[in-house]
Amino acid sequence: MTKRTPKPKLYRGEVVHKRLRPTEHKLSYSVFSLLVDVDRLEALAKTTRLFSLNRFNLFSLKERQHGARDGSAVKDFAWGVVEKMGFGGRVTNIQMLFYPRILGFAFNPLTVYFCCDEDGAPVLMIYEVRNTFGEDLTYVLPAGEAHGIAYAHATAKQFYVSPFNNVEGEYTFHVTRPDDAVTVGVALRTQGKPLLRTHFKGNAEPLTDTALLRAFFAYPLMTLKIVAGIHWEALKLWRKGMSLQTRPPAPEPRVIYGSEKA
Repeated sequence: MTKRTPKPKLYRGEVVHKRLRPTEHKLSYSVFSLLVDVDRLEALAKTTRLFSLNRFNLFSLKERQHGARDGSAVKDFAWGVVEKMGFGGRVTNIQMLFYPRILGFAFNPLTVYFCCDEDGAPVLMIYEVRNTFGEDLTYVLPAGEAHGIAYAHATAKQFYVSPFNNVEGEYTFHVTRPDDAVTVGVALRTQGKPLLRTHFKGNAEPLTDTALLRAFFAYPLMTLKIVAGIHWEALKLWRKGMSLQTRPPAPEPRVIYGSEKA
């Protein structure tokens, strides 16, 4: 099957988090993300002056912080996951949506891999979830059938993310095709009731040096601000009376294949 190679994109948009209980809390902030075919990461680094792979630049991606986390190529990890899940005959391209390292620093709470067919429809999704304690877990889920423009799939929560939530409940992911616009939404339910909702919505532009430079000045030190913002919002929740939950050990293995209900 001929592989479709989408062009890299830069998405400017907004992240919105909303806690519904026991205390209501909402926050939003402007961000940008990069979307790159995993097979074209090296090519992008060679043709773009401001983006590098595995070395310092204004913008970069360090493969040791993604995929297998052992320094091997992200594309090898992603295609290995596709083959293990039995989707090798359907997936023609894998696109990675991530926050780039800015001046050597990045924190990606959620990195998303869209494993798409020749028509550009997601058929398998890979979600890398990272917490602020340096731990991570990857969920691998079939995208399922489209409902309108969105694809929805669910799995049990198995990883400690927020210090105010136990490891319980069920995640539902909602995504759209990564085209001129993209949406990635995550909802958490516990005890059968909604607890958290978060989403990123962004509009695309071609990923060029000019676009990267504009983003650098429009979102100065974005990745540092994300980490600072997480801790600031946690402080506000604590002042609202939310109690900290004990952090259990991170699960092993670090990749969960397929859906598991809570």
